[in-house]
Amino acid sequence: MEIIERTIQVKDLLTKSNLPASDYVINPYVGCPHGCKYCYACFMKRFTNHREEWGQFIDIKQCDKAISKKRLEGKTVFLSSVTDCYNPFEEKYESTRKILEQLTEVDCELMIATKSKLIQRDIDLLKKCKKLKVSMSVNTLDEQFRKDMDNASSVAERLNTLKVLHEHGIYTILFMSPIFPGITDFREIIEASSAYVDIYWFENLNLRGGYKQKILDYVKDHYPQYTGLYQEIYVEGNNAYWQSLALDMEAYCETNKVKYINYFYHEKLVAAKKAGAQSKTAHDNAVQ
Repeated sequence: MEIIERTIQVKDLLTKSNLPASDYVINPYVGCPHGCKYCYACFMKRFTNHREEWGQFIDIKQCDKAISKKRLEGKTVFLSSVTDCYNPFEEKYESTRKILEQLTEVDCELMIATKSKLIQRDIDLLKKCKKLKVSMSVNTLDEQFRKDMDNASSVAERLNTLKVLHEHGIYTILFMSPIFPGITDFREIIEASSAYVDIYWFENLNLRGGYKQKILDYVKDHYPQYTGLYQEIYVEGNNAYWQSLALDMEAYCETNKVKYINYFYHEKLVAAKKAGAQSKTAHDNAVQ
């Protein structure tokens, strides 16, 4: 499949973040050829002039302005929220590598999220970062299911990348996301990777917008035994499954001394962060 590529000029690479665990985000690209079937970032298409479907175009950002090191001192920075900064075009353009070259001397907490083995190319720079965490998304050990869902690196390549990063002393996160009800086996993923993963992050599958029906149809065709479960969760709005799974995962992790963070309630965490920021602003204004 041909990916339409173009370069776009931007004023600044830094964006203030509403994500629970970061102050700023950097998205070197608009679009992502990984084409994940469940991608929440597909809403970004409406801010572009592309006619192509999400996953069939990539915009490469160009910025003449250097990243403000002063703004990032003591802050958390996330690469990236609405693209994979190590998508296949990174091999050609090296946009992420150029960003890392600016960040190695900054005293900030840097978190990189990817599904690509390409990140291994930049281990030399990663090791120079003062406070770094790298997360790799893995929600299955079934390579066929992975192929059905995205065009990124294979399951084996992702796990091996975590292993290589860990061997180089880099803090590793296995981001088990999105967890598909009945399909994602959290136990087997942890058992296959615990030797080289520092912490696990869990996030449930959220279905909304245009891809909701596509995923429901996929489950009906490939995992008919779970059709009723998905109907209950995503059509009827019953969250009992997630509540039960959260308790099961937490009990397993605590019993086996596995470090984890549960992001099942991501939207509540975002709302809490916004509320906290508004409260701080109100307090600062009152003090002034």
